Amino acid sequence: MSAPSLDAPDAGLDDEQRAAVTAARGPVCVLAGAGTGKTRTITRRIAHLVRTGHVAPGQVLAVTFTARAAGEMRTRLRTLGVAGVQARTFHAAALRQLRYFWPRVVGGDQWPLLEGKLRFVGQAAARVKAGTDAASLRDLAGEIEWAKAGLVTADGYPAAVARLRRDTPGPAEQVAAVYAGYEALKNQARMLDFDDLLLHTAAALEEHGDVAGEFQDRYRCFVVDEYQDVTALQQRVLDAWLGDRDDLTVVGDANQTIYTFAGATPRYLLDFPRRFPEAVVVRLQRDYRSTPQVVAAANTLIGAARGRVAGTRLRLIGQLPPGPEPDYTEHEDEPAEAAAVATKIKRFVADGVPASEIAVLFRINAQSEAYEQALADVGVPYQVRGGERFFSRPEVRRAMTVLRTSAAGVEGAPLVDAVRVVLAPVGLTPDPPGGAAQRAQWESLLALVELAEELVAVEPGADLRRFNAELDVRADAAHPPTVQGVTLASLHAAKGLEWDAVFLVGLADGTLPIQHADGDEDAIEEERRLLYVGLTRARRRVMLSWALSRQPGGARRRRRSRFLHGLIPDQHPSSRVAEVDIRGGARGGTKPRCRICGSPLLGADAMKLRRCGDCPSDVDVELLDRLKVWRSVEAKEQQVPAYVVFTDSTLAAIAEYRPADNASLVGIPGIGARKLERYGPAVLALVTDGDG
Repeated sequence: MSAPSLDAPDAGLDDEQRAAVTAARGPVCVLAGAGTGKTRTITRRIAHLVRTGHVAPGQVLAVTFTARAAGEMRTRLRTLGVAGVQARTFHAAALRQLRYFWPRVVGGDQWPLLEGKLRFVGQAAARVKAGTDAASLRDLAGEIEWAKAGLVTADGYPAAVARLRRDTPGPAEQVAAVYAGYEALKNQARMLDFDDLLLHTAAALEEHGDVAGEFQDRYRCFVVDEYQDVTALQQRVLDAWLGDRDDLTVVGDANQTIYTFAGATPRYLLDFPRRFPEAVVVRLQRDYRSTPQVVAAANTLIGAARGRVAGTRLRLIGQLPPGPEPDYTEHEDEPAEAAAVATKIKRFVADGVPASEIAVLFRINAQSEAYEQALADVGVPYQVRGGERFFSRPEVRRAMTVLRTSAAGVEGAPLVDAVRVVLAPVGLTPDPPGGAAQRAQWESLLALVELAEELVAVEPGADLRRFNAELDVRADAAHPPTVQGVTLASLHAAKGLEWDAVFLVGLADGTLPIQHADGDEDAIEEERRLLYVGLTRARRRVMLSWALSRQPGGARRRRRSRFLHGLIPDQHPSSRVAEVDIRGGARGGTKPRCRICGSPLLGADAMKLRRCGDCPSDVDVELLDRLKVWRSVEAKEQQVPAYVVFTDSTLAAIAEYRPADNASLVGIPGIGARKLERYGPAVLALVTDGDG
């Protein structure tokens, strides 16, 4: 298929994509579901604006959230014949601007970037007697990043975290002191951290009219991708870029908001039509990535979401031919789960599925080790996303050096042939070597050949010198080629990627949703969206699994993730689950059934009540009334919505089961350790009052 012509940037688009591409210059909001072609739509819109004369390529600033996404956007724009568009991350764009304006705004050379916060954070922590072990310093550094992303100063930190009821890595006043000390040490050293790039850029534009005027004369049109995950600081920079103009296109999906823990918020996306009443709003819901079976599972999962974000959700409409149903598997323990996944992956590879088209996704990076070992045991190559950067690998650095020095020796040869010839002496043999380490290096060299093939497809006349320039650009932008090997990645790291086959592993309550989210409905919903992101990475096959125990022979106390309720067909063999007795501890058993009619229980509310929604209730009405009055008072004191304390269904379950002690109270789904500690005594007292 030939590359689309600049003369027809709307060719081959569906009606909704075309509406977004051809919308008049001005505010445009594209609500783009997973797999609906948002990058294609964004780049075609830029090409359309250029073709119709609204803007020159160099007057467009397109902002993405990863260097890889920015690199992909530049590549696509090049195939559309639109060179010169600035496609960068927020931080990369701010760094470029700050370097230019710093001498005029501050004077002298720009302060260098701080490569890591921990040294200064450690010094600041020691001064106020805060924890200085590695884990504590990482938590403090992360908290400082969250505060700066939310435009929270050190002085305002205690009030901000109190208002938000945020868990902090120490007493709020102490964290604020570490924050203030870190800022002082950094400024004394005349250095900047990454958040400072945005803060100083915004300040330069806000406080210096000549700087703002020069910038706004240069850039006339702005495009922001992943707008559901912008922070208050990033929005401030965007507002400074815009000034009083409205030539802005934003693209996002509230269903994929997964970084609120780092200060991101979907409110700017959700409020866009209110801020720009004349904005064109387009909803992209046709999913061209995944089979209808994968789409149906994703829709079911996100359809159970609650809250404001859920109220704006997009319902995907699958466009591909049918494929296999999602596969659900329960395992006795985590090592058994990892071994089974590795065995199935080996079978997929033997059946012709490229290893690079398979991913294993997990909630936390610590889960990676078991799958690394299991894949090594069966001889399947893998790469850990978020590990060593591709362009930092020794064999890649050596290959790039050889490619630069050998350019004169292969003049006139086709690019791909020239790359193969040059890389042969450094390890690119015709056939892959046998050892795992050698095979990994060989795969890296082969990825460079495949990158040359991609370049020739776009620029048939490209030579080795042009290829070296492309490698330099990609290395600078951290935009690596695809390497053959199964991808191991956290769900957060998988955002924006896709594979033919995806294994979603470790789907047990306490891992997904993560344990520390329990008791916080907003945090639970973000965990749901994280699983939704994982599901929608799969094109054709998706395998979901969980284990009942951590180690072989351990107690089978785990339950599969609550998010799987409603997804697994009742007749499916894996509908078996570790059942939790509402009046006692955990026990192995069949899928929970209604205590009144015996039917399988479906849905979170039914699981809490241990009965079907339409079966007779034996709720203690007077106790339920007392619980609701107590909840109302508690919510007012905390200044939070009532459901944050306990949902209606949780109160109903308490009023039905009348728990007599902590063990039976915590057995009710929705009551975790944090809520037990905070509310347990009051709830049990209310139950006891009715027995008096």
